[in-house]
Amino acid sequence: MNVDRLGRLDSWEGVRAVVAGFGVSGFAAADNLTHLGASVTALAEGARNAEELEKAELLEILGATVLLHEGATATLPADVDLVVTSPGFRPDAPLLVQAQERGVPVWGEVELAWRLRDPAHDTPWLCVTGTNGKTTTVQMLDAILRAAGLRSRAVGNVGTPIVEAVMDPEPYDVLAVELSSFQLHYTYTMSPQAAAVLNVAEDHLDWYESMEDYVADKGRIYQRTQLACVYNVADPVTEQLVREADVVEGARAVGFTLGTPAVGMLGLVEDILADRAFVAQRDSSAAELCTVGDLASDAPHFVQNALAAAALARAHGVSQAAVRDGLRDFRPDGHRIALVAEADEVAWVDDSKATNPHAAQSSLQAYDRVVWVAGGLAKGARFDDLVVAVRERLRGVVLIGRDRQVIAEALSRHAPDVPVLTVDGGETGAQDDGRALMGRVVDAAAGLAEAGDTVLLAPGCASMDQFTSYAARGDAFAAAVRDRLDDQR
Repeated sequence: MNVDRLGRLDSWEGVRAVVAGFGVSGFAAADNLTHLGASVTALAEGARNAEELEKAELLEILGATVLLHEGATATLPADVDLVVTSPGFRPDAPLLVQAQERGVPVWGEVELAWRLRDPAHDTPWLCVTGTNGKTTTVQMLDAILRAAGLRSRAVGNVGTPIVEAVMDPEPYDVLAVELSSFQLHYTYTMSPQAAAVLNVAEDHLDWYESMEDYVADKGRIYQRTQLACVYNVADPVTEQLVREADVVEGARAVGFTLGTPAVGMLGLVEDILADRAFVAQRDSSAAELCTVGDLASDAPHFVQNALAAAALARAHGVSQAAVRDGLRDFRPDGHRIALVAEADEVAWVDDSKATNPHAAQSSLQAYDRVVWVAGGLAKGARFDDLVVAVRERLRGVVLIGRDRQVIAEALSRHAPDVPVLTVDGGETGAQDDGRALMGRVVDAAAGLAEAGDTVLLAPGCASMDQFTSYAARGDAFAAAVRDRLDDQR
């Protein structure tokens, strides 16, 4: 059966769909396809927790087939019309290779969601991608839209499946959509009202064959954009992606910058976030949106995120006052440049969300003098450029994790005079959730720090070698800091 023309109001009876992966987006896809009448088989390499087993039982009651066991995703079942894949599946995964060989369409959950939009309520999508800052920017954008009185929701890679939002019986006014490169890889027909690429740096090179492939997937967000392609003036790659995009006629390129904005950009005029893109007299004037002091942090990358969110909101027609109110009220999630404690003129900061070198560099550059806690799973990334950029700020470095030697070698090449300490620790599940490990890390960092320094957990790596998530890593660090300070009282 040809599924290319099927949408929300069509009959899906007789469609044989395979959903690969049973995480949040996989369950949402399987659930809604079953609701539409498709014959659904959901496949995953085992259930990760009791909640997934409960969801599997629910789907089976509704009529779907759910196979959660080792080897379940190795072979594509016969007579399949559509595969909906979770973003974790690489294009060379056996299931997807078999689909390609048999001419079976492969969609991501994002593609499915776009096709299932209600034609009676054409809810605009404001989309964000980038190597770093996606979640914060989308949450900022959602806060601004809500401040404007709109029924908005932050969806996508931020945690809420997009298909769940588009199938809501009460339509949203607008969606703030976070998209990873993995999600974009399997997206083909989406047409955002406005889209932004915040930055592009090395990441996920264990998933992609080349950096060029990774960049190309980021650029897919601009395809068919209707009104505004928002790019980072400080990152020429993002501007080039705009130039190469096939957009809807009339869509504009809108830059954001930490410098004074030119016409068609948003930027800073002293400490004011200013808009010279969405005002009538932009040749000679700018609209004041808010001040840096209104934001939860004055870190440069945080301000950039705010400018990008403001640009997307302004493209949607949101007022200056709503931008100000939304940004003023916004507070980032935990583990993003979060101050844990200050004692003896040393600040302890948790930025465990910095899971690649670009994110770690942005975080390090927000502080003048740093004891850097780093390491974990490097995902094929290199750290030479980061070390060159921040070496003058480093008081010392404490390294953890499986790939710590990659960082140690970059430090040896480019910052040989910076003291480096290594703290050994176990793999995931050991170390009482990592608290004992982080206790040793905090003790080592305290021995390096001096008055006026910041001890910064910005690992530049994924966490799964020693922790269950970046949040667990940040929690262990914060707990260890508090334990040490309590012992000193």
